[in-house]
Amino acid sequence: MADQEQRLLMLIDDEPAQSRLITALASREGWRTLVVGDAETAIATLGTREGMQLSAIVLDQWVPGDDACGLIAELKARRPALPILMLTTSASPLLAVEAMRAGATDYLVKPVAPDRLMQALRNATTREAPKDELSHLSEKLGAPLDFDAMIGTAPPFRDALAKAAKAARGHGPVLVEGETGTGKEMLIRAMVAASPRAKAPLRMINIRSVPAHSLESVLFGHEKGAFPGAFERQAGVLQSCDGGTLVLDEINRMPLDLQERLAEALRTARVRPIGAQFSFKIDLRAIAATNVPLADLVAAGTLREDLFEALGGTKIVLAPLRERASDIPALARHFLARIGEQPGLRPLGITDAALKLLAAFDWPGNVRQLQAVLFRAAVFCEGDALTANDFPQLSELIGEFEPSTDSTAMQDGVGVQLYTADGNLRPLEDIEADVIRLAIGHYRGRMTEVARRLGIGRSTLYRKLSDLGIENAA
Repeated sequence: MADQEQRLLMLIDDEPAQSRLITALASREGWRTLVVGDAETAIATLGTREGMQLSAIVLDQWVPGDDACGLIAELKARRPALPILMLTTSASPLLAVEAMRAGATDYLVKPVAPDRLMQALRNATTREAPKDELSHLSEKLGAPLDFDAMIGTAPPFRDALAKAAKAARGHGPVLVEGETGTGKEMLIRAMVAASPRAKAPLRMINIRSVPAHSLESVLFGHEKGAFPGAFERQAGVLQSCDGGTLVLDEINRMPLDLQERLAEALRTARVRPIGAQFSFKIDLRAIAATNVPLADLVAAGTLREDLFEALGGTKIVLAPLRERASDIPALARHFLARIGEQPGLRPLGITDAALKLLAAFDWPGNVRQLQAVLFRAAVFCEGDALTANDFPQLSELIGEFEPSTDSTAMQDGVGVQLYTADGNLRPLEDIEADVIRLAIGHYRGRMTEVARRLGIGRSTLYRKLSDLGIENAA
């Protein structure tokens, strides 16, 4: 690949505004953009001196219209190694499948977020395994928003799930920590669905996606004339989800100058819009999510301790996939079942060798990345089951792969783990703890039902919960 400063992108687009935006975004990472307005010019450009320097192509589906897949196939036939990304307004999995089979490297649904576009270009032009490839589609496969959809039996995961199920029934603040792609949003939505506020307003705000100069107004609202451009009164999200739940994603990115004000609003349950003389009483539950430990940011001085305390009533940590590799078989089969229901695709199995290959990778993009990789493999699979050969990029990254004979890392992910890595039985108290975690997750934190199903009294259950260290889930 050419050096970053020399990368050339061909954008096939006839919308000037969008062309300017993509050109500006690409330039931030060292891309020079060549814009062409029709399919014929694009094909002719491939044979020019400048065309031979291309590192990637971005194609807006509306330029060739219904023949977008035909144009992709033509471009790919002329330049097989050139990555092609398609922009479209359609979220149809069928169109994604057709585009990928024609040769598209990735599929971006408009309006595409700047970070998503940049990640797609990085994925297409590096040897790294894609972290967010097809995430827009693979994450929208109709998963039910409850705890039953959370797949996995690894002890750290079940512990987090049990804690979340118990906390869902309360009203206190919750902090969910975990690397990108571990399933924080899915867990939060399951908590909201199981909470007493399930039918009340829900607002989810990604701090990073809101411009810094607008964040205060978005959160707190403003009065008419409070600042230049404030032509009318606007209620903030803190006020608009009164009675419901406010989810603050990537809370670690909140500017310091707003942290004190947010902490005070959460502590006092009152909010005062910008320019207002009086504050308003609010009743909401705050759930925050972060991909970095907030305690570390407090120690570093980039997060206020009072905000940390206001958000951290119950802390739930989702383990990265590399720490719960025993869940990969169950996750893979679950995702393949859902993928097989999409138009243009079909149900597929997966071989033991393929599962062992998946378990050998460290998955920096976690569960989200696993789902996207399975989606891509399913698109191109010609057999009835995915094999190790259907994941050539993983094989290349891992190197020579010898399937391990150790079965402990490849359990089906159903039930409770009975054996340790050396083949001996686990201690009875550890097995019992896992059973309790499973029961709390399965019965969604209904502790009376959990105790009844386990055949123990509530006092005994709570004593055991104390031993598990989850007695403070509220």
